[in-house]
Amino acid sequence: MIGFNKPYITGKEFEYIQAAIRLEKLSGNGFFTKRCQEFFQKKYGFKKTLLTHSATAGLEMAAILVDIQPGDEVIIPSYTFVSTANAFILRGANVVFADSQEANPNVDVDHIRSLITDRTKAIVVVHYAGFACDMDPIMDLASSKNIFVIEDAAQAIDSFYKGKPLGSIGHLAAFSFHETKNIISGEGGMLVINDDRFLDRSEIIWEKGTNRAAFSRREVSKYNWVDIGSSFLPSELTAAFLLAQLENLDSIQRKRIEHWKYYCQKLEALQRFGKIKLPQFQDFATINGHIFYLTVNNLEVRDRLLAFLKFYGIQAIFHYLPLHNSPYFKEAGQAIPILPNAERYGETLVRLPLYVELSEKQMDFVIEKISEFFQQNPK
Repeated sequence: MIGFNKPYITGKEFEYIQAAIRLEKLSGNGFFTKRCQEFFQKKYGFKKTLLTHSATAGLEMAAILVDIQPGDEVIIPSYTFVSTANAFILRGANVVFADSQEANPNVDVDHIRSLITDRTKAIVVVHYAGFACDMDPIMDLASSKNIFVIEDAAQAIDSFYKGKPLGSIGHLAAFSFHETKNIISGEGGMLVINDDRFLDRSEIIWEKGTNRAAFSRREVSKYNWVDIGSSFLPSELTAAFLLAQLENLDSIQRKRIEHWKYYCQKLEALQRFGKIKLPQFQDFATINGHIFYLTVNNLEVRDRLLAFLKFYGIQAIFHYLPLHNSPYFKEAGQAIPILPNAERYGETLVRLPLYVELSEKQMDFVIEKISEFFQQNPK
């Protein structure tokens, strides 16, 4: 079996977890949490970072920080994971779904523009597969309408837009360290705060609505309940595991990007013959090697290709089912939009195995079987 994903262990994770245990501070916001947060602030210039127990938690914090209220509208892409929507629905927002671009699954900026009303409070962009959305026109549009922009950068670690790190452009951003991501801690995430207005309050929300972090820095004599919040911190064990990964970020990224480019090069012939389409992204976006995907011509071909690969022990999988067609959204009673590009990606996109320890021999086998499938299925 060539699995879709295999968590990569650098070797330092166990050492750092043991060190966290020896420090006798396991509950979060200790030595390892601070080291991880400092890593991101130094490497990418993020103004403030707060580790969370998931990217979902980061998005939920973002929804609180921009003060989402019942009836506010939040524009998000339909082609995304349910957490992107849930974080704002939990605060009472009406989610307004935007379509993907024709060339790639990222959100269509022109469609966002057409969806804005006087009730629009925020725009959430998802950098699919780690490739940047076109952020300049989105930020200009948001600025002209006094709308917040939140980057769902769950897949976008170490990826850039016109030289700017993803996660540094919107007012807020959320990253994921789930075991399927490039850098992992099992479960885990991070909120990035780029807007000065949110610096102090973000820490309070993070600490269950208390000023405990300020107390730990001896900025106040005691800590109190001062705002709403929740238990968003990860444990020090999670942060210790994450730090070992971060210290190997460059080597992990180098290997994943090599794999991504190898797939792209070897599958180009099938694209020339019109059997598949390879990822297409603009020059302003960099590759971070998170997901390698291709699209086929229709749902029937996709399902037969997945079954064919599974027969040979290859775990290739599809991705999101567009949220605007979900049972939850349909039962909510809102009008169902027509989003042809999101629906097309929901029916035709195939993700191939991609992880650090994937060998060239394994990739060649995957490529060989994809080619064999299309030889046997010429239509």
